[in-house]
Amino acid sequence: MPTAHSTAEATWSGDLIGGGGTVRPGSGAFPELPISWSRRTQREQGTTSPEELIAAAHSSCFCMAFSSELAKAGHPAERIVVAASVAFETGRADGAAITSVDLDVRAQVPGIDEAAFQVAAEAARAGCPVSKALTGVEIRLRASLETA
Repeated sequence: MPTAHSTAEATWSGDLIGGGGTVRPGSGAFPELPISWSRRTQREQGTTSPEELIAAAHSSCFCMAFSSELAKAGHPAERIVVAASVAFETGRADGAAITSVDLDVRAQVPGIDEAAFQVAAEAARAGCPVSKALTGVEIRLRASLETA
């Protein structure tokens, strides 16, 4: 089976607190973005962090996994919206860490009942490749079925 590889490159100059750098995707899908410790911990507008990039990856991957699970259940979605929030904690005895991910899922899925919707959401959480990559991090899921 073919393997897809995705790449990104980061550069850094200086120490952790005063230094900084950039990150850019190999695909060119978005421009080179600035990174720094202060941007990571203070979440300045117009900048990014590893956690924000993980949130983007997780939300997009979960959309795909959930779409697949719903279609397998015979209920293709009209629309799925996934917001991901990745928690990054500093000042811990064991060092800074990503400690949890909250996935807030809303979807319009004709003909599905709440129970089947929740089963598909849990299956998507278990099967999402990014969820699998984040083992050791608590992933909390809140899935809401919306009517059109």
